[in-house]
Amino acid sequence: MVDLWKIQINSMPINIYKRNYDRIDYLCEGIWDLPGQIDSLGEWLKTKGILLPKDSYVADIGFDIRKEAAGGGAVLSSESMKIMAKIGMDIYFSEYPELTED
Repeated sequence: MVDLWKIQINSMPINIYKRNYDRIDYLCEGIWDLPGQIDSLGEWLKTKGILLPKDSYVADIGFDIRKEAAGGGAVLSSESMKIMAKIGMDIYFSEYPELTED
């Protein structure tokens, strides 16, 4: 198991930055559930991301594996994908094993 405090140093769950690592925003502090993160990213894209000039951006999403998952999950909408394409944003999915507070 991974030590939660060591991972938090890396500023996960969602870091939004330019390719040169200039941080633009940070979303979903303490929320490691991918479906909720994708919803938050979609809202951020509609309100803030759409205002960014065309460049080279990354949304790096750190998420935890859902043991109880039995199908389904997050949906990245076509509207979000259009905004990402317009501003030049890629998504990195950084999967982490089960987190503990030990």
